[in-house]
Amino acid sequence: MPGDILIRQLEYLAALAREEHFGRAAASCHASQPALSTALRKLETALGVMIVQRGARFSGFTPEGHRVVGWAHRILAERDALHQDLDRMRHGMVATVRIGAIPTAVPATSLLTAPFCARHPLAKVRIEVLSSREIVRRLSEFDLDVGLTYLGGSASARTALELYQEQYLLLTTADSELAQRETVGWAAAAALPLCTLGPNMQNRRILDAAMAAAGARLDPVVEADNVAALYAHVATHRWSSIIAHTWLHAFGVPPGMRAIPLADPGPRPAVGIVIADHHPESIVASALIDAVRETNVSEVLDRSVAAAMARAAAEPTAEPTTTA
Repeated sequence: MPGDILIRQLEYLAALAREEHFGRAAASCHASQPALSTALRKLETALGVMIVQRGARFSGFTPEGHRVVGWAHRILAERDALHQDLDRMRHGMVATVRIGAIPTAVPATSLLTAPFCARHPLAKVRIEVLSSREIVRRLSEFDLDVGLTYLGGSASARTALELYQEQYLLLTTADSELAQRETVGWAAAAALPLCTLGPNMQNRRILDAAMAAAGARLDPVVEADNVAALYAHVATHRWSSIIAHTWLHAFGVPPGMRAIPLADPGPRPAVGIVIADHHPESIVASALIDAVRETNVSEVLDRSVAAAMARAAAEPTAEPTTTA
């Protein structure tokens, strides 16, 4: 790297790539917009290429600019890794691990963060709820340390640790005729008024495919991009939902509801920790993975599911209503 290229210039460039707006990028770096623009022009001069497409507003990067942005992310990540490594040697792990999690995996995140924080009491955790595609993108841009997502979806992310296979259950009212069954067919579940995640989420695409294989179509009344919104609607007893078994670990079965496994054959997608397929590997990501290896996440979730369903079954049950 030429000696007249400054880390600050790379920080400005990374901020512009993130914000896609000169003013917001400057504000995120606590700098003025003219200072940011001047620094980027100096960076272009030092490298001998045009990085930003010229215009009154930000309109993207040149092909060379996209390549420089990638290197800026990598260089800044190496800088951060250097500081983290030295801090760890002096004080122990004090960094923040940045986790991107798909909505259905969020209820299981405490099984990752608890052992990590117990081993590194000075460390912190930041969790963001993202789609599987967004997780892969953010990993490639060094904006996340690890992803908690479906495995095998992208060559840009490397599987670090498989945790469990997602299982699906129908969550419906206890007075429904379906609530008395040991399993429920996918087509029968599709006939209920449902609330589900939106089509931008991979979980929804998995459910759509399972319904199609059963000769049915998933047509939910309510769509959301997070599990908390689904819980709020299910709790009214007006809607049912097809949930991942991780739900029962965090929330249990809401009062007056029943959780019934969906009939086989059904999907069992693997969920686990993924990291970016580049170097340097995040020190905090490695620390998180090492801590999580001590927990059999799949067994913990299975026990939670069994306990939640047993508690729900012990509740008094009203006479079932007849469904059309």
